[in-house]
Amino acid sequence: MNTKTSQTDPRFKIAHREARLGVGLAIFNFIWWFGFAYGLGSRPVEDYTYIFGLPDWFFYSCVVGFLLMSALVIVVTKYFLTEVSFDEEVEK
Repeated sequence: MNTKTSQTDPRFKIAHREARLGVGLAIFNFIWWFGFAYGLGSRPVEDYTYIFGLPDWFFYSCVVGFLLMSALVIVVTKYFLTEVSFDEEVEK
């Protein structure tokens, strides 16, 4: 595929948008995890509160973070990603 075709092919615009969505989700996941793990986890152990036997920082960063990210990935996949044909299009 030549450069001129790759610049005008709408599949590349879709791919770039979807890549930005994926990177955005990954950055959000890291910020969520880091914020709870180091924000709540930086307290002395004696001050920890526990949820289902887990320290609150671990519960919010890992358990709730996993559930939230799973839900976000499902929503993004269902409503924002586009099915794109990988077949080479013939220019008209």
